[in-house]
This record gives sequence, structure tokens and C-alpha cells, in this order.
Amino acid sequence: MEKERKSSTVAVSDVGAWAMNIISSVGIIMANKQLLSSSGFAFTFATILTGFHFSVTALVGWLSNAAGCSASSKHIPMWELLWFSIIANTSIAGMNFSLMLNSVGFYQISKLSMIPVVCVMEWIIHGKRYSKEVKMAVAVVVVGVGICTVTDVKVNAKGFLCSCVGVICSSLQQISIGSLQKKYSVGSFELLSKTAPLQALSLLVVGPVIDYYLTGKLLSNYKLSSGAFFFILLSCSLAVFCNMSQYLCIGRFSAVSFNVLGHMKTVCVLSLGWILFDSELTPKNILGMLLAVVGMVVYSWAVEVEKQAGTKIIAAKHSLSEEDSHLLKGEEAEGLEKDVELAKSLE
Repeated sequence: MEKERKSSTVAVSDVGAWAMNIISSVGIIMANKQLLSSSGFAFTFATILTGFHFSVTALVGWLSNAAGCSASSKHIPMWELLWFSIIANTSIAGMNFSLMLNSVGFYQISKLSMIPVVCVMEWIIHGKRYSKEVKMAVAVVVVGVGICTVTDVKVNAKGFLCSCVGVICSSLQQISIGSLQKKYSVGSFELLSKTAPLQALSLLVVGPVIDYYLTGKLLSNYKLSSGAFFFILLSCSLAVFCNMSQYLCIGRFSAVSFNVLGHMKTVCVLSLGWILFDSELTPKNILGMLLAVVGMVVYSWAVEVEKQAGTKIIAAKHSLSEEDSHLLKGEEAEGLEKDVELAKSLE
């Protein structure tokens, strides 16, 4: 009964983490669309906005620590935090430049390529292997999301290089989140509160330069309205939940699972864009979304099968070790009996 309660509690918390990530991610995309688009408030400073996101996240982490709401802080070497921040910020800059230099279609392909890249990197770094079912499910998700999102594909040498840098750094960042949590036994929010200030500071320093190169506009020339200010606050508030849930999901599952199931956000964004913004939803989009959802369901099933197989192997090893110990004890007892009999005969 106790095991069943624990498993049900873990399942509920897992669903809660994914729900938080999907809701906050879709919400922040909708808020940013209104904030960044020319038809909205034309706040075109995406990198600076990301710096605001991490600034608010760092502030929430600091307040949580000051109020004693967080667990006791565990030490992580500063060089690892700096390395992680550099990788994370390079991924943001790389993907922003990729979007600027390439077509939207190639940008979507770059995002889709993160799933196989994460798989390969986990295999190289951690020696992780995947079953045929998992590989097939990943392929179905990639094809499905590709059908419903990829349109025109145009790329140049600079754009391709920026895309490669963005994809590799984004994949490495996601793998590092899980690795750091396991290596130093820190919680997701604790790790986020340590990395957010460094990311915020560096993004706010280099953000104006990157955004000026991307848009040719300066933040000082932007006229801030009350509506734009509200959406900046909304975007930053949603970013706190989005960042927390990302660290939470990767810490509980894996970077691959986060990417595969995370494409549910793409399906939600396309659906909400059709409902709220009168975006076109073609039969091709619907087919792609259905394929993606089927792939996610199959992936979840395949991962669960792998977990059960792993549990059975561990249980079998445990039972074998118990049998071995019983046999050894029996052999020791028999040996002692023989020694006693030999001693008596010698007497």
C-alpha cells in the first residue's frame, strides 16, 4: 500500500511538472507574440527580454532563499556554473541568429534536429542506449512536427553555422541540467537559482549588442507604453514557471523525453494560433499534429516498457544475490560441521 501511494504521488507530481511546462511555455509564446510582433507592441529586443526573464527568476530564487523556503544550499563549483551559463547563453544567441539569417522553415528543422543530437550526445557522454521502439517513436514525432511546421527552407553558410552552434549548445545545456542535479544532489529550483543570476547578468550586458545586430534598433529609442510594460511583466512571470518546470522535467526524466514530449507545446501553439489569431490550419498541419501526438504516445509507452524491463533486471539480480548468499551460508555451515566432526575423530 505504501509503495502504491508513493508511486501515485510521483505520477501526480510528474504530470504536474509537464502541465506546468506546457502551460507556461504556451503562455509565454502567446505573450511574446503580442509583445514582439509588429502588429503588437513591436518590442523587438528578444535577447534583452530573455535577460529580463532570468533577472526575475534570479530575484524569485533570492527571495525564496531569504525567506527560508528553499532547501539548504549545496556547493557547486563556480567554474561549472560559469561554463553552464556560457553554454546556455550561446544557445540563445545561436538560435536567435539562426532565425534572423535563415528561413522559418530551416529554423524549425534546427529545433527538430535537437532530438537526435541529444540522443547522440547522451550516447557519447553517458553511454546511454535506446530501444528500437524509442527510436521509432522519436522518428514519428520528428516527422509529424516537421510536416506541420516546416514550410519554406532557405539557408546560407553563416545561418547554417549559427544553427549548428545553437543546436549543439542547446542540447549540451539540457543534458548538463540533469547531470549537475545528479552530480551535486541539488534540486531543480536550487540549481536554477544558482545559474539564473549569471545568465541574467551576461545577457543584459551582451543583449543590447546582439539585438542591435539583429534588428538595427536600440532599446533606448523604444517608447515604452503601459500595454508593453504589462506584457513584459507577464512574459517574465511566465518565464519563472517555464524555467522552473524545464529544470524539474529534465531532472525527473531526461533531455530526450523533454524534447519529445515538449513538442506537445508546438501542437498547442498551432491550435491556439488558429483559435485566437485566425492562423491558417491546413489538412497538412492537422496530419502533422496527429502524427506528432501518436509519436509522443508511443514514446511514453516505449520508455515505460524500458523502465519495467530495467526494474525486472534489477529485481532478478537482487534475488540471485540473495540465493548466492543463502548458498554461501549453507556451504559455510556444512564446512563448520565437517570441521567439528574431524576434530571429534582426532580426539
